[in-house]
Amino acid sequence: MDESRVALRVEVDPDHNLNDLLAARVTSTPDKVVIEHKAQAGGPWIPLTAREFDAEIVAVAKGLVAYGVEPGDHVAIMARTRYEWTLLDWATWAVGAVPVPVYETSSAEQVQWILADSDVSVVFVETTEHAATVAEVRPDLPTLRAVHTIDDGAIDDLVAAGTGVPDEEIARRRGLARLSDVATIIYTSGTTGRPKGAELTHGNFYELTANTVADLAVVVADPNARTLLFLPLAHVFARFIEVLCVPAGAVLGHAPDTRTLMEDLATFRPTFILAVPRVFEKVYNGAEQKAAIGGKGAIFQRAAKTSIVYSRALSTPRGPSPWLRLQHKVADVLVLRRLRAALGGQARWAISGGAPLGERLGHFYRGLGLHVLEGYGLTETTAPATVNRPDNIKIGTVGLPMPGTSVRIAADGEVEVRGIPVFRGYRNNDAATAEALEDGWFRTGDLGELDSDGYLTITGRKKEIIVTSAGKNVAPAVLEDRLRAHPLISQVVVVGDQRPFIGALVTLDPEGVPGWLAAHGKPAMSLAEAAKDPDVLASLDKAVEKANLAVSRAESIRKIRILDTDLTIDNGYLTPKFSVRRGVVLKDFAADVDALYARD
Repeated sequence: MDESRVALRVEVDPDHNLNDLLAARVTSTPDKVVIEHKAQAGGPWIPLTAREFDAEIVAVAKGLVAYGVEPGDHVAIMARTRYEWTLLDWATWAVGAVPVPVYETSSAEQVQWILADSDVSVVFVETTEHAATVAEVRPDLPTLRAVHTIDDGAIDDLVAAGTGVPDEEIARRRGLARLSDVATIIYTSGTTGRPKGAELTHGNFYELTANTVADLAVVVADPNARTLLFLPLAHVFARFIEVLCVPAGAVLGHAPDTRTLMEDLATFRPTFILAVPRVFEKVYNGAEQKAAIGGKGAIFQRAAKTSIVYSRALSTPRGPSPWLRLQHKVADVLVLRRLRAALGGQARWAISGGAPLGERLGHFYRGLGLHVLEGYGLTETTAPATVNRPDNIKIGTVGLPMPGTSVRIAADGEVEVRGIPVFRGYRNNDAATAEALEDGWFRTGDLGELDSDGYLTITGRKKEIIVTSAGKNVAPAVLEDRLRAHPLISQVVVVGDQRPFIGALVTLDPEGVPGWLAAHGKPAMSLAEAAKDPDVLASLDKAVEKANLAVSRAESIRKIRILDTDLTIDNGYLTPKFSVRRGVVLKDFAADVDALYARD
């Protein structure tokens, strides 16, 4: 199959905008909780009904009007995922302005480019450190009028400033935008070059969320549905969920500090979770190591294997045998139910995106009772272009197109997308827009395949294809994703372009290594010492052997080299969505790449 399409489920009035989504929620269930947040870390969850949340939005929106924010102005938000982010987002829409998210980890150069390219007039930052970053480049931001700091009381100041603004002015402004108008400009965190500002419309979010609710109602529109956001709201994935919860009737929570994520999950008790594969890998590896340290490693391994086998049997016509069902119940009592409890005890669904989850983990979590709906999308597709459906999950694929969306495979294998989620273009960059869009089809840059049912599988990144000196084309993502699942490994960069064989640069996981050492009865050691330890090296070799099973011999990894530093967002080797900046890594670690191919 070369093209897959799913028909639109819900049509939307073109004169509507995102404010109408919230208005419908307030009208239909004014006293039902829509948001839960914490006033301080470790404190209780504070519920806000739809009516109360709307009142807070109006109060902040009045402050924006008092500060001189006009319809069409661009307002930047630079903060972690927290309640105030969502409050400012909806208040900015309420005054007819356009929010521009900025990652809180952005450098001064990145901040300058985004704020200048988008002509931002007002910036809300989280901390004084963020304010200092903006101040560093302020002379190069001619349209910027003011910077307000959330931690210094910016929200209270807004509310106080807006007391004289009439309700009618907010009501008037809320009705100004149409579906075709820009709702936000999200700058891609791209692995090369300057970020491009993707202009996403009210229609992109409105139509996509309304249709997602129709297709995933059992997940997001259950009467008790609730989810906890911990991914960055500066990224389109979390932003989409922020909007989705409104028409779905779900309760939204925020977890600003990932260090207390497990505690927040346990107390918030989400029914569905959204995360990237690395989170699912960390949860699995952490549980495995904790069991091993407690002398229950063998029990965990048996339970995990049973969970995977049980899930695979669910996909067969006959289903699990009575004996397998019994084994699964025992595994659940001994291990699996504890993992469910760690996630809050209510999570039945998860939505995973950003990278392939992997068949093994997909089956493990389904056997656990957490059904992972793997999906695929980009900033330019307002997050999901495809997703697995609850009634037909094909583990290993990223599912069917969203309603109102078409996916096709070009002659060179590139995935192309058309329909309601596709952005309208890049801000101030007609050349990039023309390159990315043709006849409404968005060229994703990813390679993929469609099966006979129209389910999409991503096989690699077009620009990252490695061509060995023997002329063999190799997609590095398959090997990298499999290796990265190992508890010792943090990041992997497969190399071999114009080289005689495929190799890999590997970094050790500072969080995973201590647990692995303890679980294997080894003394504590530094990462540098672990990189030379025979048992660590043997475990890495086995991981490479397992990863190589997914590819032909010509595509397999022959040698690895452990780098002496991890690849992180802070040191510039990862984008804010944890994608490797491959070009930067290959440039800075060129000597390590050469060492892989040096003759002994």
